Amino acid sequence: MDFIHLQLRKATQNDIDFLLDLRTKTMNEHLESSGFPIDKDSHLKRIRYEFETAKIIMYRKEDIGLLKVKYGKDEIELIQLQIHPDFQGKGFGKHILEMIIEESLFSEIPIYLSVLKTNPAQKLYTRLGFITIEENEHSFTMKFSKYNFVKV
Repeated sequence: MDFIHLQLRKATQNDIDFLLDLRTKTMNEHLESSGFPIDKDSHLKRIRYEFETAKIIMYRKEDIGLLKVKYGKDEIELIQLQIHPDFQGKGFGKHILEMIIEESLFSEIPIYLSVLKTNPAQKLYTRLGFITIEENEHSFTMKFSKYNFVKV
């Protein structure tokens, strides 16, 4: 895949309809199987959460996903990464994660994320070096750190 045409742009209120459609297509199955609501208001609440960090993922000028990352002094929080189903399995999510991992390694700041147990994205996170540090009934909290790779 030609990732040179991959861009991020700040999300605006004009993107809400795209983000609602994206969230419905990428998350309904996982939310429903975990017993979470999938109504429009629930989706909009999650879309608006940390909206100031929201970036629209674009490929060849077409909106294909959402990335929310919050950079703190001591941690990077991956809040949301969603790729439209038409573009899944083509390496876009992996490429974006690898860019964030590179930032983490350079700055020596760990990345944290939460993923539903029913979401197959957890397999990608594990392949890229994230480890599960906590879990509850519905989700895993995962962490990426340069120390994940230290061999004892």
